[in-house]
Amino acid sequence: MTEHDSKQLVAIVEDDPDLRANYEIALSKAGYRVEAFSNPESVLARFEQSLPDLIVIDVGLGADPEAGFSLCQQLRARSAVLPILFLTARDSELDAISGLRLGADDYLTKDISLAHLCARVTALLKRTAARLAPADAAVFTEIGHLRLDVDSLHASWKSTTVALTVTEFWLVHALARYPGHVKTRQQLMDAAQVVLDDQTITAHIKRIRRKFHQVDSSFSRIETVYGMGYRWLVDA
Repeated sequence: MTEHDSKQLVAIVEDDPDLRANYEIALSKAGYRVEAFSNPESVLARFEQSLPDLIVIDVGLGADPEAGFSLCQQLRARSAVLPILFLTARDSELDAISGLRLGADDYLTKDISLAHLCARVTALLKRTAARLAPADAAVFTEIGHLRLDVDSLHASWKSTTVALTVTEFWLVHALARYPGHVKTRQQLMDAAQVVLDDQTITAHIKRIRRKFHQVDSSFSRIETVYGMGYRWLVDA
């Protein structure tokens, strides 16, 4: 394996050729192996057998203003832990929440600097690095019916897998490690190593609850503490 092949692979999906080139250059200089695409079809064809380490997606691609959302859904269906980052000119709160509900880990607008983009990519990839740890370094957190495997970023409830994204896993981990303790939105962001606004945190929590409800319709461990944050309830 060459030094180039050993670098983490970041895929970029952006239909503007100038922006695509800028992102590719910036991430390459940051030490990543980068492959850039202009449309969802080429991405899905390229990664049919294996996925990149992280993917950056624009929302509007070509003539389809929602193509990035659809691509996110397809990729998330293939992997619960692939880091997915939206980078788009669409800065409405509704679009951001829609992207996160579809399974994205982060939602950025194109007015950020290239340095900021690289920093967010690095933060997301650091959170998945635990998967590369040796098997004997596995760390498990068990709270009642919840089991979190930090080594594989795997979560289960009552022995049934809960398909959490990377960001969702670390948010649950931050809450469940200290049952009964209120975690502010800032503390949750720090634990997940991501910068999100209040509405985005709310969207993540709603999605997490929905995933646990799909496994157990009586799930009610995550409590909203209005004006403060959230807490994982102690087992009765």
